[in-house]
Amino acid sequence: MCGMNEVRTAAERLARAAREKVTCAPVRDLVGDAKAYAVQQHNIAARIAAGAGRTGRKIGLTSSAVRRQFGVDQPDFGVLLDDMAFKDGDVLPTHRLLQPRVEAEVAFVLKADLTAGPFDERAVAAAVGHVRASLEVVDSRIEGWDITFADTVADNASAGLYVLGTEERELGEVTPAEVSMVLSVNGEERSTGTGADCMGDPLTALAWLATTAAALGDPLRAGDVVLSGSLGPVVPVQAGDEVEATITGLGTVRATFGEES
Repeated sequence: MCGMNEVRTAAERLARAAREKVTCAPVRDLVGDAKAYAVQQHNIAARIAAGAGRTGRKIGLTSSAVRRQFGVDQPDFGVLLDDMAFKDGDVLPTHRLLQPRVEAEVAFVLKADLTAGPFDERAVAAAVGHVRASLEVVDSRIEGWDITFADTVADNASAGLYVLGTEERELGEVTPAEVSMVLSVNGEERSTGTGADCMGDPLTALAWLATTAAALGDPLRAGDVVLSGSLGPVVPVQAGDEVEATITGLGTVRATFGEES
């Protein structure tokens, strides 16, 4: 049975990889699925104790295309921190990343807590203040992206950085399930998808997260940013790449990956 010693060992393996910028072996041998969120919580608590602030959550593995890419069969979630957040058009610190990939997502910003379920699409929609286009840079500390569900959950759902677009839309102005996305790298189209590719509807993903987070005793709160999950396949990127994603109804969001330093 997995105990706290194994949780701490797995957490330190991942934290050391992030700190030293050297990928590590998977942690599924230590914790399995059952304790993966405990590993995530351990390292997030350490980062907050060191001065980081929470800004929201990210949902991962919502797209069937992404699940096929990684061989994982269910969604997961991680925690967003303020040192992950960047503005539209920013140069991103590539030196902080190990093996980055980028994806385009619908981002929700909440205006109300989501503490008392049951949660469905209508219930979570009422808590959404506005919607934006976003880029998420996913980054695994696990060598070669050799991940199972346990590995990515423990590794904070493979979170790296994120960028929010500047255009804010209310749900009355855009229907998340009906949006279309095109993501380009250096002017070349690399990924496409629709809102329906995110669990059928990004609001369905938000309802899943609200239910899961509340069940774990850490519900979504007003002001949280929620990255609802990729709308298409994730794309590897490297220093010098310029990335642009357009999501119908939500506009365009851009970022450049800075040269290594």
